[in-house]
Amino acid sequence: SDPGAPPTFFPRRHLTPLFGAVVVVWRGLWAQAGASALAAALPGCVPWARAPSFLSCITGVTVRSLQAPVRLGELGRRRSQHGPWHEVEILDAKTREKLCFLDKVEPHATIAEIKNLFTKTHPQWYPARQSLRLDPKGKSLKDEDVLQKLPVGTTATLYFRDLGAQISWVTVFLTEYAGPLFIYLLFYFRVPFIYGHKYDFTSSRHTVVHLACICHSFHYIKRLLETLFVHRFSHGTMPLRNIFKNCTYYWGFAAWMAYYINHPLYTPPTYGAQQVKLALAIFVICQLGNFSIHMALRDLRPAGSKTRKIPYPTKNPFTWLFLLVSCPNYTYEVGSWIGFAIMTQCLPVALFSLVGFTQMTIWAKGKHRSYLKEFRDYPPLRMPIIPFLL
Repeated sequence: SDPGAPPTFFPRRHLTPLFGAVVVVWRGLWAQAGASALAAALPGCVPWARAPSFLSCITGVTVRSLQAPVRLGELGRRRSQHGPWHEVEILDAKTREKLCFLDKVEPHATIAEIKNLFTKTHPQWYPARQSLRLDPKGKSLKDEDVLQKLPVGTTATLYFRDLGAQISWVTVFLTEYAGPLFIYLLFYFRVPFIYGHKYDFTSSRHTVVHLACICHSFHYIKRLLETLFVHRFSHGTMPLRNIFKNCTYYWGFAAWMAYYINHPLYTPPTYGAQQVKLALAIFVICQLGNFSIHMALRDLRPAGSKTRKIPYPTKNPFTWLFLLVSCPNYTYEVGSWIGFAIMTQCLPVALFSLVGFTQMTIWAKGKHRSYLKEFRDYPPLRMPIIPFLL
């Protein structure tokens, strides 16, 4: 160095260690304060977010703790892509009373998620018991409906209706199908206090009585097994009150028809064995057809899904009825009971078939309308339940 030059307080050889010390202090202070706290205090501070790259270029030191605000900024940008938060106001559909107000609801939240949030404030109304709708008298929204796709703004008003206590479909089906199976056998074995003491545990001498018991038992055992292993329900529950109505219908008719078919004074069909054989053939064919349709419908919907597709015939000939009707499972079901009525020539069985046909026609028309509304390319030649007629 030049001895005549003025003294240098910060020689160049000391700059690098000094700058390194500043960086170390910088990192220590940043770690102590917390990256998340500083990011919250300065959410839009772009120079801080670029500081690590700037220091790395000069010193070659990577200050990792400074990268936290960058990640927070990325999350913020992702959240903003979904739009602003939504506010959901839930009113009672009858009284218009305000039940709940949910703020900061994500716009892509589903109705099922909103039901779960509503349950946190009103635990007595679990999700399966809730019906949320846009209009007090409108249709219930589906669980998979997305909030931002509904015709509402950032502040949505939904109307709540209590569906009452719920019970699973599986429980209802098992109860209403197990009852007729058990009740019919009580009359078939002629347990005491039904037909009189002299007929206790006696057996009928008519073959058709035993054949009718086999067909009736087979039908309900088939229904129980289908409930457990075949059916896939679009709705997990139904109102608890329905189980009493359904059981009264199935159990009551089972007892009524079983009483007359297994009565000691029962008389066989008018045309004897020929009538029984024809009716048995109708019953068996319709039972096979009903099972085939249930299997075809099961294959249309993957497990755990609510996807709806147009049902078409398969290689199974029993499914070819799909060419003519929308609900061939109901067609085969009615055919089975018509065959059973011809076999037994019993008035209660005929009335049970008529009532069942009336109810299944209502269901079939509803499903047919739903198919036409949902699928524009739905086959136009199909009828709800009876080919070319109904």
